[in-house]
Amino acid sequence: MAQILSLSERRTSADDVYDYLHGQISTLKLLPGTRISEGEVARQFDLSRQPVREAFIRLANHELLLVRPQKATIVRRFSSEKIQRARFIRFAIECEVLRRACRTPLGRHKARLQRSLTAQEKAIRDGDIDRFHALDYEFHKALCSAAQSEFVFESIASNKAQLDRLCLLSLAERATMEELFQDHEQLFAGLLAQDEDAVIAVISHHLARLDDVVTSIRASHADYFED
Repeated sequence: MAQILSLSERRTSADDVYDYLHGQISTLKLLPGTRISEGEVARQFDLSRQPVREAFIRLANHELLLVRPQKATIVRRFSSEKIQRARFIRFAIECEVLRRACRTPLGRHKARLQRSLTAQEKAIRDGDIDRFHALDYEFHKALCSAAQSEFVFESIASNKAQLDRLCLLSLAERATMEELFQDHEQLFAGLLAQDEDAVIAVISHHLARLDDVVTSIRASHADYFED
């Protein structure tokens, strides 16, 4: 059984391609509307096209790529409808995660969250947007661990990917990073106090910030949107 589990957990070439492209798309190194080619990616990784095709399909299922038969594959542009859907799903899941996390003391998770907050504060001082973005991801993952709900983080991450590209564009402003950091501090304080009402209010405000982000980016980068 142990051998079967080991084999099933082994990484594949498709996993490597998926992780690389997911990172490139979510950090805007590949901008909305950018064309990418199976053949070019296969050559870059020195692979056949099959694992690249598998990675493309996974990214398309997460609505990060638009795969069009007989046409170029492109990085998906933003969709207002999909953004609202992703935020709704993420809000519903994270509310339940936070409620669960409030029901027991943080215990060993307290130190992990504190370390994350310290690192986030340093990233803001350094003006390191990529580092702050990665720490934001890890902070929300740590919240799932505190709620003993690690199994839902894949769903959060899938929907978060729809929002992260927008958020990353907005993080160019130091004030935006500071606002998100303050939200994280308030979430941590609410969890320490085991105050469900407080953490739900904070996460509601945290995700509501997206409205202003969408309005601002649509005004400055209309070509990044498909609708």
